[in-house]
Amino acid sequence: MDLQTSVGKQNEIVLNFAKHVIATTDAKTSNLVFSPASINVILSFLAVKSGGSTANHILSLLQASSITELNAVSSKVITDVLADSTATGGPTISVANGVWMDKSLPVEPCFTSLVENTYKANFNQVDFGTKADEVVEEVNAWVENQTRGLITDLLSFASPETDLIFANALFFHGRWDEEFNPSLTKDSDFHRLDGTKLRVPFMSAYASYKHRLEVYQGFKVLHLPYRGGSNYLEDNRFSMQICLPDDKDGLHAMLESLSSCRGFLNGYIPGQCVSIGEVKIPTFKFGFDFDVSKALKGLGLETPLEKIVHKACIEVDEVGTKAAAATAVSFCGGILRPQKKYDFVADHPFLFLVKEYRSGLVLFLGQVLDPSMH
Repeated sequence: MDLQTSVGKQNEIVLNFAKHVIATTDAKTSNLVFSPASINVILSFLAVKSGGSTANHILSLLQASSITELNAVSSKVITDVLADSTATGGPTISVANGVWMDKSLPVEPCFTSLVENTYKANFNQVDFGTKADEVVEEVNAWVENQTRGLITDLLSFASPETDLIFANALFFHGRWDEEFNPSLTKDSDFHRLDGTKLRVPFMSAYASYKHRLEVYQGFKVLHLPYRGGSNYLEDNRFSMQICLPDDKDGLHAMLESLSSCRGFLNGYIPGQCVSIGEVKIPTFKFGFDFDVSKALKGLGLETPLEKIVHKACIEVDEVGTKAAAATAVSFCGGILRPQKKYDFVADHPFLFLVKEYRSGLVLFLGQVLDPSMH
């Protein structure tokens, strides 16, 4: 299995999935953030556990050749791509899986081996029949601990009929390779989709050689790298990409265009690299939660016997980015550089994503409609 190829195939549904999240939630009028990486681990486990038509549909969605490939990708993502690099000066990253299975069910050795060795999950036998509320508290406490307190109350309830809960928790804290000077942060106008505007703090920078700007037809993409580890050749490399439409109200049209454009998230469609003038980006901090099952219906995947919930949050400031996400499934029953300099002023709604370059893994994706919304 080639990890980059497999992750690249999984990336093909990310932007389409984002469209369905927006269509099935209040994200039509609010900020949005979710973790494709976390959700894909859950989908891979769902394919393993469910089998049959559900597994076949997930294989089709993620363009995987087999359950074995899905397991291998999840294992590699958990152990290698999302390996913590705090010790070498890179981002602080934590990823964990947990399984809570009703004690009345038979424990198959091959299942526990998969859970513990492939998905690196904590395995717990619990009593859903008489202590479902206590199990929910236990899962929520585990998620809160794994995400450094950023994600709380992931699950609202579990029924006595619940057989198993599988949860994934992801935490990311990266510092910009070149931090923004707080003294340059000033309030400025941000234009919302409805034509109104508000004053919010904008970080500013000028012509940094560490920032990269690509121009496409109708939008620009700014790449902001996070500080890497001391071993540049071996360590993973993370960055934030901000996709800014040229038109103040062009976010939806840009997302529509990008979601129908194969290969964009994998870097197969390079824009025109241009010189950077001024960079202005609003600080923002917010969370978002939704029922993944409803959004998956838009992609043709019905999960009537399973409920999948997801919560994520992100904070972006002059120093860097702190973000976390948790997902749980409950089973019931190049062009020549021009001399012109381009400013990048994100003063209207935009998309963002946090990505690891070598593998192409998208950790977080979202939209900012109003930076002042928390």
